[in-house]
Amino acid sequence: MAQKTKYNMVKEQITEWITTGQVKPGEKIHSENELVKMFGVSRHTIRQAIGDLVHEGWLYREQGAGTFCSDRKTETGLGSAGQAGKRTKNIGVITTYISDYIFPSIIKGIESYLSTKGYSLTFACTDNDIDKEKQCLQTMLASNIDGLIVEPTKSSNFNPNINYYLELEQNKIPYLMINQFYSQLAPPYIMVNDEKGGYIATEHLIKLGHKRIIGLFKTDDLQGVNRMKGFIQAYKDHAVPFFQDMIINFTTEDQDKSLEALQEILQKEDRPTAIVCYNDQLAIKAISILRTMGLSIPNDISILGFDDSFLTEASEVKLTSITHPKMKMGEEAAKWIVAAVEKKSKPAPSIVYEPQIVVRESTASVAVTKQ
Repeated sequence: MAQKTKYNMVKEQITEWITTGQVKPGEKIHSENELVKMFGVSRHTIRQAIGDLVHEGWLYREQGAGTFCSDRKTETGLGSAGQAGKRTKNIGVITTYISDYIFPSIIKGIESYLSTKGYSLTFACTDNDIDKEKQCLQTMLASNIDGLIVEPTKSSNFNPNINYYLELEQNKIPYLMINQFYSQLAPPYIMVNDEKGGYIATEHLIKLGHKRIIGLFKTDDLQGVNRMKGFIQAYKDHAVPFFQDMIINFTTEDQDKSLEALQEILQKEDRPTAIVCYNDQLAIKAISILRTMGLSIPNDISILGFDDSFLTEASEVKLTSITHPKMKMGEEAAKWIVAAVEKKSKPAPSIVYEPQIVVRESTASVAVTKQ
């Protein structure tokens, strides 16, 4: 990763002072001389950073008095009709990824509702990286958003960016979390019952006669942790014996290692007869490994994914998967945030969707010879 420039370090630090409340609206910031000594940089670097922050609306200058912190809540612009003093309401959306997976459908659902209400949308993506999430939150606060829909980053861990969410609360800017949530904040959220999803996925395979089922679960996201819980509970409820290699855990950074571990396990004589994958993307990668090993799906091994994405139909063998509401989730999230912003009606409480299994060609009964 490229090293931060001195200019960016100065700009980010001043922004953090503002977003954390160390410098409040209307308060004067340090003088150029003080900032030069504080950061150990040139006067030109300080002026460049201050100039950008003024342009972006974080700061404002008063001739002969100095530079002050802006009150972003009182800023106005031109409304959709071009009338002075009216500003189009703006909703921020932060997701972990933006790709051809389920996220475009979620965003489409959000956009489809917000556009009917005359709202604009500011979008950002974290790539499931904590530092990028911090930058996204700073950008949202600088954009004078009226509400925020956010998919948390690495939600099973403590999040060091909690202070930005607390600032949203202090400024009475409503926010809603989707797919997962930060337990430290106990925020409103819309998500799938992932634990139940893990349970019904594993139970489906158990009822097909599988006794050696392996699970691949991402553990730095709450979704993966909950899906793993359901996986384990199904083993318990159906009295299926546990075995040493039944779970492969991985994080955002080491997914490829999990696939290497899967390949090693599949080379063993007592290899599993079925696989539950964290999501459809991972399942497709696992299918590729099975094919290179000469294993037939589902005759030699059954495999199951999550999210019921377009990928379930993209493979030669159609993938059994657990449903995810996608566009409906986006629409519900947009309705919730608009209700919270306009305060015309009390937003609905948190929503949890009950998942279902969509059975396709990738799962089948254990062959008699394998029992």
